[in-house]
Amino acid sequence: MQAERVTVRVGRNRRPRVPVALVLAVVVGILLAGCSATGGRPQPNSGGGAGSGVTTPRITVAVISHSAPGDTFWDIVRRGAEEAAAKDNINLLYTAQPEGAGQAQLVQQAIDQKVSGIAVTLAKPDAMKTVLANAKAANIPVVAINAGAASAKELGARAFFGADDRIAGEAVGQKLLDGGYARPICVIHEQGNVGLEERCAGVKAKIPATEILYVQGSDMTQVSSTITSKLQATAEADAVIGLGAPYTLTALRAVQATGSKAKIASFDLNADLAQQIKDGKIIFTVDQQPWLQGYLAVEYFWQQLRGGFEMGGGQPVLTGPAIVDQGNVDAVLKFAQEGIR
Repeated sequence: MQAERVTVRVGRNRRPRVPVALVLAVVVGILLAGCSATGGRPQPNSGGGAGSGVTTPRITVAVISHSAPGDTFWDIVRRGAEEAAAKDNINLLYTAQPEGAGQAQLVQQAIDQKVSGIAVTLAKPDAMKTVLANAKAANIPVVAINAGAASAKELGARAFFGADDRIAGEAVGQKLLDGGYARPICVIHEQGNVGLEERCAGVKAKIPATEILYVQGSDMTQVSSTITSKLQATAEADAVIGLGAPYTLTALRAVQATGSKAKIASFDLNADLAQQIKDGKIIFTVDQQPWLQGYLAVEYFWQQLRGGFEMGGGQPVLTGPAIVDQGNVDAVLKFAQEGIR
């Protein structure tokens, strides 16, 4: 059946580590190339070739994510992709489908449209094997973004742009451990998403008593009721970890409603969550800098067209983790409010 294109309002196995200097050199070099802001609907954007000074031919790039409505994280990824597309004279097609089969169908549609490149998330890599083989047969280059770094090379992706979820999870676990927390609950809002599983596994590697709680991320009422029931049944829980800003904010309300003494930690960031950190209601989050993920994924195809450049040297280009807490939240709050953090 026809997979639905969605406008995203909203949201990753141990992998090779990339030298920090390499990542910074790549990111800084690209950003210094210059960019101009743009907006748009989730359909081909108007590009920016005429005003950007780019003289390369206009190409079409598809960005296809596993996002679901309600996760503001993906608004930020998309803004980064749009800004790179506007700078680079690229016609951007952004679509999303949370189910693996539906996302694979969107990839096939992009192949049939003969796009010049595809950036795709690999949260459910097994669902993408056949269709990415089809992209290779059609000689359409593919990069992976945000989720699935461990599977990216095997599935034929030329690069990966995102965070190492296992490393990020271990960073969260260590920070909680340093703060004296011993019984956290890690809330997974999409069962089967390899990146989310890795985040909680990283926390559990540092704090073995970590409990995993699965909720249905597409239904915030169910998310709230499940977290509430868990807190009522687990008085000893001292922290709740959300794996995305909307789910963390829902967890915060559940903690407040139950009178639990558990503190709240998070992955990812939006303006509301950043404000809650500033106000002391959330202790910290781990930011994977989604704007960079969208920007670098689209920029990859222009750099290939412009000079045959390769990013990352065959290794993942990491965009995180970066911990945001009360000590540094003021430095990112403004950008979060502008929708680029």
